[in-house]
Amino acid sequence: MNDKVQAWIEKLKSITNLFTHKKTVKSARITYQVFWNLILLLMTVIILGGAFATGVGAGYFASLVKDEPVRSYDSMKKDIYNYTETSDLYFSDNVYLGKLRTDLEREEVKIDQVSDYLVKAVIATEDEYFYEHKGVVPKAVFRAVFQEVTNSANQTGGSTLTQQLIKNQILTNEVSFERKANEILLALRLEKFFSKKEILEAYLNVSTFGRNSSGKNIGGVQAAAKGIFGKNAGELTLPQAAFIAGLPQSPFGYTPFTREGTVKNNLEPGLTRMKTVLKRMYDGGHIDETQYAEATAYDITKDFIPAGVNPIEKYPYLTFEVEKRAIEVLTNVLAKNDGYEEKDLKEDENLFYQYRTLANQNLRQNGYEIHTTINKEIYEVFQDVKNNYKNYGPEKNQEKQDPETGETIIVKEPVEVGAMLIENKTGKIISFVGGRDHNKQELNHATSAVRQNGSTMKPLLVYAPAIELGKASPGTPLPDVALRLEPSISRPWPNNYDKRYSGITSARYALKKSYNVPAVKLYKDIIGQQPAKYLEKMGFTSLRSEDYTNLSTSIGSMKNGVTVEENTNAFGTFANEGKFIDAYMIEKIVDKDGNVIYQHEVKPVDVFKPQTAFLTLDMMRDVINSGTAQGITSKLKFKADWAGKTGTGHEYNDNWFVATNPSVTFGIWNGYDTPKSLLTGGMSYSQRTNNLWAELINAAYDIKPELISPQESFKAPSGIVKRSFCVVSGLLPSDACSQAGLVESDYFNVENVPTKQDDSLISGNYVQIGDKKYLALDTTPAEFAQKGVILNPDFITQMVGKNFSDTNQLIPKKERWGNILVPDDKMVDNGKRPDTVTLSLSGNNLIWSAPADNDIVGYRVYEDGSKITSIMSGSNLSLTVSIGSYYVTAVDIAGNESAPSNIVDVGFTP
Repeated sequence: MNDKVQAWIEKLKSITNLFTHKKTVKSARITYQVFWNLILLLMTVIILGGAFATGVGAGYFASLVKDEPVRSYDSMKKDIYNYTETSDLYFSDNVYLGKLRTDLEREEVKIDQVSDYLVKAVIATEDEYFYEHKGVVPKAVFRAVFQEVTNSANQTGGSTLTQQLIKNQILTNEVSFERKANEILLALRLEKFFSKKEILEAYLNVSTFGRNSSGKNIGGVQAAAKGIFGKNAGELTLPQAAFIAGLPQSPFGYTPFTREGTVKNNLEPGLTRMKTVLKRMYDGGHIDETQYAEATAYDITKDFIPAGVNPIEKYPYLTFEVEKRAIEVLTNVLAKNDGYEEKDLKEDENLFYQYRTLANQNLRQNGYEIHTTINKEIYEVFQDVKNNYKNYGPEKNQEKQDPETGETIIVKEPVEVGAMLIENKTGKIISFVGGRDHNKQELNHATSAVRQNGSTMKPLLVYAPAIELGKASPGTPLPDVALRLEPSISRPWPNNYDKRYSGITSARYALKKSYNVPAVKLYKDIIGQQPAKYLEKMGFTSLRSEDYTNLSTSIGSMKNGVTVEENTNAFGTFANEGKFIDAYMIEKIVDKDGNVIYQHEVKPVDVFKPQTAFLTLDMMRDVINSGTAQGITSKLKFKADWAGKTGTGHEYNDNWFVATNPSVTFGIWNGYDTPKSLLTGGMSYSQRTNNLWAELINAAYDIKPELISPQESFKAPSGIVKRSFCVVSGLLPSDACSQAGLVESDYFNVENVPTKQDDSLISGNYVQIGDKKYLALDTTPAEFAQKGVILNPDFITQMVGKNFSDTNQLIPKKERWGNILVPDDKMVDNGKRPDTVTLSLSGNNLIWSAPADNDIVGYRVYEDGSKITSIMSGSNLSLTVSIGSYYVTAVDIAGNESAPSNIVDVGFTP
């Protein structure tokens, strides 16, 4: 053992001698110095290289962001919170209608109104160090840069929520180092200006989340919560929050709904992503094991709401109309804010389109509330009634060009409908019917279809203006005869719908029966005073220059036409005592901060005097009570003081009925989109229209009876009086008129009561020959003449002009007019003595026959050579007599007497 120890000691000494040997020590010293210098050199290179690399990197970074402006707090705030928010539409009384048509539905929400589960889910999934970093996570950035440089297949990303917000709101999705450098710079600046709460709130409102149950693209957690689960963002459960938080990574890959709004067949990607989110929440300590297990096992698919009905699909006519009107309103609001007036937009087309474009953008992006006047229940029941009505009439063939092939094809065209209900005092459009089926015809027949309004034009353009101008009253007599009122037309024009004439008739009766000739004649008398200007005041927008001069405008034949809205709205003028109140649908617009940026104001326009409005209304009452719309009241389930007018367009292409009561005005139109006759077999076109009008207004009454059936009636204003007048001339009754029984009473404006006495009738004698009456001649025996009255020739000229020949047409075929003659009712003496009559006996009755002469006015009966009686022509040609000898003679209009007839003895025995 000692030998071994000794040997080890000797070896150790030899090693020690080696290191202590002078040569060995010198070599070691040299080696150390070389090694140390190498280390120093390497460290120097590393430090210098790092500094160089840092300088180069910093320089490179600076070069990347050199064009990025230094943004202020206000600038960044505007950009970050400048996210689009979909505008909401409302029925009246704040009843929600739906979202405005847009490419992306979004609804802003404050972070305090977001479920805590959802906040934690987003943090755990998108940015676990959100509350620690200052806008960027350096190691994540370096990792992302390295992966990008090396083109790694594993791209883990390096963006914080702050960076994502910058990318979405300020920068673009461009993949470049320049964009990334700007993103980092702006993220650091954003964190300096804004709190974590503000940044997170903006992110939750900005991110996209796929589609909702209507198939619409959605942005922001509030729209996602409502569109996927049917609840507010603050009401989300843990699994619902996890599902939504997972969507931004691949919104359209994970969304549960298709573009059509149906649930996808394969939901696995979204469900797997939800579980990933839950796992990250658990790993991050946001939820415990029990919550994680329960949420992972939860069947989230049962929480998806059913396929939603897009308001455009449910209320297409309404949604598009509200959108159009809201843009119009907002165009004027924005222009006014910049100091422009509405007339400036009308005069400068470029300016108009500039503000219209801006209004369209704002409406779709700024989250407005658009409040309308439309009553939801009445609107819906109108659509139900319209859809279920069975008597529109037949579809008719129409040639059209196939848009794909260019070939001419035959399609079936249905009868269309447009209707509108307006509140008189405010102009609120309560409801309307835009058409039969929006899928087949998008044209809104209530607001945009321009059609001929037929006889509904008469009270608007003829009777009310004539009353206003002092040219007519309800009792004013008008000629309904075969006049040629249009010189360019060789035949009598216009014609009445029944192709008959009624003679002298009152304005009231002519309107009640919708006669054309009296209306056009009256219009011709006032056309020099441009009555079409009254239409302008009542909101007619489609008038053309020829509509101011053409006589046919008076019966509704215009160059273009009028909409149902305009026609109905105009009738409300009469209910408003002569003031026109423009109909409107947009009640107010509220911005997302609750500020009312637009509120409709009622601005009445003076059109007619109250007296004119009442007189016209009272005439239109007769239309419903006993005129062309007299069947209407029997179809209504309520009573109201209705006044209205029917109308039929040229060639029966359009049919109308418009009526007003003290509360509302309701108008309807039926017709084919390509004008064609509504005449068919069976139920008449007017009955079909009127029946639908009645069904619609009855349905509205069931919902809002106090609106549809007011208790009050139209009241006569001061200045309305009732006076008697002669129906022939409209003047104060003369003795001749009174004796003829042609005196009536009616309402007048006290300023326009008649002051002159009637001079239209002249007393005179007439004879009856057959069933006709003729003026007696000076030589006509008095025994055969009757007292009567004759139309004054001057009056006839005044009524129908000098060239009208058939003056007999002026006499109405009514009993009380039976003793009225015209100056042309003359028979000229034929210059010969009447033929002898033949007398016979039947018992005690003398019987004779009329001679062939056509001018016989009567017969004289003689007994024993003495005249015992005279019998007028037209009476029975017989006489009961006693014993005696008799003969008979005929007498003509000139007083010529025939030779005696044969003698007949009565009561003598041979």
